[in-house]
Amino acid sequence: MRNHRFFSLAALNEAIHALLVELNDRPLRSWGRSRRDLFEELDRPALTPLPDEPYQYAEWKRCRVNLDYHIEIAKHYYSVPHNLVRQEVETRVTQKTVEIFLRGKRVASHLRSTLQHRPTTIAEHMPSSHRRYRDWTHERIRSEAAKVGPDAETLIDVILRSRPHPEQGFRSAVGILGLVKRYGQERVDAACARALLLNARSYKSVAAILKNGTDRTAPPAEEAPILFHANIRGRTYYN
Repeated sequence: MRNHRFFSLAALNEAIHALLVELNDRPLRSWGRSRRDLFEELDRPALTPLPDEPYQYAEWKRCRVNLDYHIEIAKHYYSVPHNLVRQEVETRVTQKTVEIFLRGKRVASHLRSTLQHRPTTIAEHMPSSHRRYRDWTHERIRSEAAKVGPDAETLIDVILRSRPHPEQGFRSAVGILGLVKRYGQERVDAACARALLLNARSYKSVAAILKNGTDRTAPPAEEAPILFHANIRGRTYYN
């Protein structure tokens, strides 16, 4: 075939197939029979059926369960039962799945995700204190916070980002949104502004601000400190 030119892989494969048929049907000198005859007599009867599913390449990795009951695989977080916190587990990672084992027993299985820095969480893996918020999503929480006001949106975003695992901030975020029913959007947004000023990132802080009414008072003005130093002349020097 060295003198032939092919302009597609399909054309090349077709030419190779024709030559392969001829080769397999050609009698072997030492055997007096063709490769095809020997295959039908010796090899085919010994063959077993192929597996029902194609072989999948898998990698094994040891991981330690974080305090948020998730493990990290390729910058994505997968949940395990929360009672396995701090324990070392083994993971079997394929192109499509992530399986998690503890001492040879599979404890969790997930479809593999390519979204980085995001969690895949099964509700049954969550402790009861977290499970009550499973119907809330990041998008829903941020959308509801935006309706309250810009400061509420900022504070709740800070709360979600400051936790090792975003779901751990759901309780505070949903609690702050629940204060709207009692105090109204305007006061809750003002309380969130005061909490941001105080660097307070919790539901309890916002609730205390509303309860004490400090959201209705202006924050204390910060006066510039007066500095005294031998090298500072002061404004009187120029008068």
